[in-house]
Amino acid sequence: MSHTEPTKENGLPFYASGLVVKGFGRGSKDLGIPTANFSRDVIKDLPKNISTGVYYGWAQVEKSPVYMMVMSIGWNPFYNNIEKSMEIHILKQFDEDFYGSNLKVKVVGFIRPELNFNSVDELVSTIYSDIDYAKQHLDENEIKDVYFDL
Repeated sequence: MSHTEPTKENGLPFYASGLVVKGFGRGSKDLGIPTANFSRDVIKDLPKNISTGVYYGWAQVEKSPVYMMVMSIGWNPFYNNIEKSMEIHILKQFDEDFYGSNLKVKVVGFIRPELNFNSVDELVSTIYSDIDYAKQHLDENEIKDVYFDL
């Protein structure tokens, strides 16, 4: 996997903010990996130089502490989506859903391009690899430097 250093040319870091909306309902139910989904309005406002793929960075729900996150931007080819999505997996277990809450993310790195998979097991295994990659590349000491003035 290739790590992309943040530069102005690749659009990193970038910030996104918006309300959490209901997604496809697959993250928690099918995969056991819950995600928070941004609305189409947030997706259409993505910087032009941000390609589909898997990214990592920091997330904050309302006024919660800042947590590590992994985010997929794309079409989810395994599920043949016809709508582009932006799905955030926060590396913290929440006791309840937070639909309608304001979610802010700071994206600091790129993990891999969007891929298709031969099975759900292969997809889940790759997501866990993405999570491990993010944990290795995010320094908890950076949290003090994450500002969400959106």
